[in-house]
Amino acid sequence: MPVVGVYEDVLSQALGDIDEHSFDALCFEFGLELDDVTSDFEIACKERGKLAAEGLSKRVIYKVDIPANRYDLLCVEGVVRALSIFKGTLKTPVYQLSQKAPVANMRMTVHASVAQIRPFVVCAVLRGVTFNQDRYQSFIDLQDKLHMNICRKRTLCAIGTHDLSTLTPPFSYEALPPKDIKFVPLNQTEEMDGNRLMEAFATHQQLKAYLPIIKDSPVYPVIFDSKRTVLSVPPIINGEHSKIRLETKDVFIEMTATDLTKANITLNTVVAMFSEYCEKPFTVEPVEVVYADDYPGNTFTQPGQKIIYPNLENRPMESKIDRLKSSLSLNHLTPEEVRDLLKKMSVPCELDAKDKNILKVEVPITRSDIMHECDLVEDIAISFGYNNLHLEVPMTFAGAAEQPVNHLTDLIRVEMANAGFTEALNWALLSRKENFVKMRREEKPEDLWRLVSRPHEYAETLLSVSVKDPKTKEFEIVRTSLLPGILKTLACNKAQEVPIRIFEAGDVVIQEPTREVGSRNVRRVAALYSSTKSAFSVLHGALDQLMYSLGFEPEHEHAEGSKRGTYKLVPSEDPAFLKGMQAHVMVQDIAIGVIGELHPEVLGREGFDINLATSAFEVNVEPFLEWL
Repeated sequence: MPVVGVYEDVLSQALGDIDEHSFDALCFEFGLELDDVTSDFEIACKERGKLAAEGLSKRVIYKVDIPANRYDLLCVEGVVRALSIFKGTLKTPVYQLSQKAPVANMRMTVHASVAQIRPFVVCAVLRGVTFNQDRYQSFIDLQDKLHMNICRKRTLCAIGTHDLSTLTPPFSYEALPPKDIKFVPLNQTEEMDGNRLMEAFATHQQLKAYLPIIKDSPVYPVIFDSKRTVLSVPPIINGEHSKIRLETKDVFIEMTATDLTKANITLNTVVAMFSEYCEKPFTVEPVEVVYADDYPGNTFTQPGQKIIYPNLENRPMESKIDRLKSSLSLNHLTPEEVRDLLKKMSVPCELDAKDKNILKVEVPITRSDIMHECDLVEDIAISFGYNNLHLEVPMTFAGAAEQPVNHLTDLIRVEMANAGFTEALNWALLSRKENFVKMRREEKPEDLWRLVSRPHEYAETLLSVSVKDPKTKEFEIVRTSLLPGILKTLACNKAQEVPIRIFEAGDVVIQEPTREVGSRNVRRVAALYSSTKSAFSVLHGALDQLMYSLGFEPEHEHAEGSKRGTYKLVPSEDPAFLKGMQAHVMVQDIAIGVIGELHPEVLGREGFDINLATSAFEVNVEPFLEWL
């Protein structure tokens, strides 16, 4: 979890006299944890020795563990404000725009060229900010913590803050070839173009980690003012020209992003925390973002669209008081008490004038973690006090049971073991080469929707799910077939006495565009028989036994009046198997699997290097849940 350092004197000023024990108790009541009590001097002593610590501050710092989804608590201002509201010494602030429409020229134009690399940008202005050293450091620290947390190391969103007095609006957000971008980066004296920027910061302790985000792109994102002064090259670095200093009064904030939702949350967090120091506290000046007429539209933005940021409006929710109370067995509370408990957690709310059982909640911009009613229940529990909750045995009974697909899989495991096969348990991740190339198979994008129309069909060409930035080439994708795994197991055990019988029952993952996550798990069973001579009949017998146990028999053996279902083998053309020596397993005219003699190239040196005659089958298990 993120850790935020808060000075003891700052806490005492806001919360009254405070010490380690009282603050630890307050953190526990609020659902936080005091991690450590230290100082800059003590930290330096531990890390580098007393000589390095000489002259450093001995101000007491409380290190507090912050939940990963509470972005509003990632700085001193957020922690102090939330605890002050919790203790009742401060009312929840109302965040508002200084005016409905932006001032003249306070505009950011988004060019079509950025759509291919970082398509979104959001902006805001803080006027009349008063910085001191502590506030300035907190301002920088908050940006760093947001970058590491919600911004996912700047891949989803990158924050740029600038001294507005050094710039001339309106602004433009463009993407240009690296050689066409020239500016002096932050804290540098040398003017650089995009290529030189990558060279200069390749060894930088902090920034080198962000270079790969855009390094291989033919264009880099860049933000200009009306005089073509470079504000920043996101997500790498700002320009020296607009650097924020202690004397800065007007702050221009821009955030470029690949995720517009995350960008809005990040922008709202920054302005909510530091608008406190504006000439008019908790007031933010809006900026108009205009998408060019030739900008390619997407789900969130359209060509020519004009959007005013930031959006500081509260998000309305409604909840039933009875449901909130019953979730925590707090039925003795009055509606007013429930409302007041929620207000202590920085959540404005009021009872409905006509029905006191309805709580009208206004979720503020600082509480993006509140998404559902259960989040309100959690806040009420924290506000009431976990230690004060009454423990009772639930009046409902819920008998534990296996999921049907898992129960069926366990029965299949028993049948395969009884047939003399040894179970293998392989990684769900493997390399693209093992899953496709060594199996002589290939993905076909045109089959993306095939699983939607025929959910139980077995196909070797379905698209795989890739792992982003895999640590090793061995774990590039999630498997789309169980066969590569058991073939790897066979390859590692080919010196064992033959014949070798192996099976595996488990999930494969296939892309499916209709699902929320874009993919779907499919339960399968696969088996192989390997020996010095081909013995396809042995594997065929194992398949017959498995199908018989599932209530199906070969179509040619089906007797009139039999209650069993039927299956048959139909010639197939899976490149992993020998042509003319393979077949689809057909049930109700659906190809639920494949069986056959594996191709020599799959078994040879270019494949899994087994060099034993091997037959195998793989069958989808899930359709039997409907047929049994």
